[in-house]
Amino acid sequence: MAKVIALMLAAGRGTRFGSDKRLARLPGGRSLLAASVESALQVFAEVHVLLRPGDDPQALGLPVACRIIRCHDSDQGMGHSLAAGIRAMAGQDAEAIAVLLGDMPWIRADSLQLLCSHAAAERIVYPRYDGQRGHPVLFGRAFWSQLQTLRGDEGARALLQANASACHGIVLHDPGVLRDVDRPEALLEP
Repeated sequence: MAKVIALMLAAGRGTRFGSDKRLARLPGGRSLLAASVESALQVFAEVHVLLRPGDDPQALGLPVACRIIRCHDSDQGMGHSLAAGIRAMAGQDAEAIAVLLGDMPWIRADSLQLLCSHAAAERIVYPRYDGQRGHPVLFGRAFWSQLQTLRGDEGARALLQANASACHGIVLHDPGVLRDVDRPEALLEP
């Protein structure tokens, strides 16, 4: 199986939430970001968390097992953040990077493992649930240089479209691959 490492994007402002959603508490008491990171650590040997320059990992409740990357231009959009994260990880010994979002703690470990089993240097792998593309997206090493050039707030959508033949959607029975938190009420949904 391909070696896959994780990059969790957590440098955005999440303005629709109304406050720093990374600190929002889930019903069990853990913060949203800490729960997302802990879920990723169940599957990935390396989890790198992308934060803003002034963020305090301890105040965010991050486990010491994760590695911190700082994104100085995160306010310019997800594309900038993703590019910064990939640049910081480009020297890693891995065939693919799983790009996870810090507000998606409900993705099951077996779903992440299944996605990793399909990863390869020349592939882009993502989950599909209920006819929709979800997260995370696993980018093979062949696409890392393209990811490093992203800008703005669109993320990697154009890269996926330009490399459609390399994209592999894996159908999963896991609604967690679609479930993120944009507003406080989403923390309480089943």
